[in-house]
Amino acid sequence: MTLIERAGLALLHRFDPETAHGLSLHALRAGLAALPGPVSSARLATDLAGLKLPNPVGLAAGFDKNAVALPQLMRAGFGWLEVGAATPRPQEGNPRPRLWRLTEDRAAINRFGFNNEGMEPITARLAARPAGIPVGLNLGANKDSADRAADFARVLAHAGPHLDFATVNVSSPNTEKLRDLQGKEALAALLSGVIAARAGLAQPIPVFLKIAPDLSPAELEDLAEVALSSGIDGIIATNTTLARDGLKCADAHQPGGLSGAPLFEKSTRVLAQLSRLTAGKLPLIGVGGIGSAEQAYEKIRAGASAVQLYTAMVFGGLSLAADVARGLDALLARDGFTSVAEAVGTGRERWL
Repeated sequence: MTLIERAGLALLHRFDPETAHGLSLHALRAGLAALPGPVSSARLATDLAGLKLPNPVGLAAGFDKNAVALPQLMRAGFGWLEVGAATPRPQEGNPRPRLWRLTEDRAAINRFGFNNEGMEPITARLAARPAGIPVGLNLGANKDSADRAADFARVLAHAGPHLDFATVNVSSPNTEKLRDLQGKEALAALLSGVIAARAGLAQPIPVFLKIAPDLSPAELEDLAEVALSSGIDGIIATNTTLARDGLKCADAHQPGGLSGAPLFEKSTRVLAQLSRLTAGKLPLIGVGGIGSAEQAYEKIRAGASAVQLYTAMVFGGLSLAADVARGLDALLARDGFTSVAEAVGTGRERWL
């Protein structure tokens, strides 16, 4: 991190977290951030469900909910981007305050509730983005929808022609009863509708499923069974957690989903369990607590074909993406791997 970036982060941390987040997007769009362009090498180049990634380090959904900074983020060192979540209709989400920065824990708690401008303006921005790294959309459902399962298919049908991939998000803890859709029968029905919507696209795209880290072993087994039979192309493990174990900050009691460093171990254990349950039949994406190249590498060795990060940028800046990608390249080389794919799952047993 440069001195300028460090100073910028210190300034942003003087504002409340949601205001700071908005300011960071404005600064990015205004050209105030150094953008290295895609970071790649023969070792880092990754095939993820047919997506050609220059490196496996992706931006998790939530940073750019409304796809307002795509040209800049595409040059920020990531190998792929996920924006959203997008719902069919615009919605305000939960009332503020709804984001807390837990500096001592290097974490955050959010209860946004799928606040976004709706699928139409988000899709228009996706359609207008420049060529470059793969970009996908996190699909959501309106809080007051009479048929939330249908909402996911509706967003995919509308935005799909302008996406490289889509993610079904049934794991946010901030929309009442949304996580109920992770149950075996409900999930199978929901994914059936999404896969049908994908079949209607002129060019079908990979569909991923994003899961919670708070599932029991039995629930995880059911989820893996449904995922393997549904026609989806991968699983993102994991979203935020409702757990609050070991936190130090005064705001640890706030409602919502916890992300950041405290999630690393919990989410990596879920990832490793999924890797065992799916036996290499579906690519997995490791998310949760990644703040360094070493942690990204640990996710890959636990079973992930690619990774995503977000919360760590609150403390490490936007340059973290390129730093993690370059560091990952060095770690793979150190251990004699010629590709990311060769390293996938080689350290899984220590997390089981």
